[in-house]
Amino acid sequence: MEEIYQAIEETIRAAGYEGPIKGEDIYEEICDEIEDKEPGAYVFMSKKTDDTFFEYKIQIFEDQFNLSAIDIHTPNRIFHADFD
Repeated sequence: MEEIYQAIEETIRAAGYEGPIKGEDIYEEICDEIEDKEPGAYVFMSKKTDDTFFEYKIQIFEDQFNLSAIDIHTPNRIFHADFD
């Protein structure tokens, strides 16, 4: 699992985002959000600070999920991390 967490962090950093980020926290947050959801495409938003929020684009399947992208909205810019 550590490799997945690291891949999340590296992809977000490659998008230019320099704020605090922890791949494990993102992965666990996604898992919590998708629990008991029907298969399909979803967008989840998570407020991180007063002026920063993450927008997760996820596809849920019967027994797994695909994180397609994360858009990080800050006051000055939107960072797009593409996982596909």
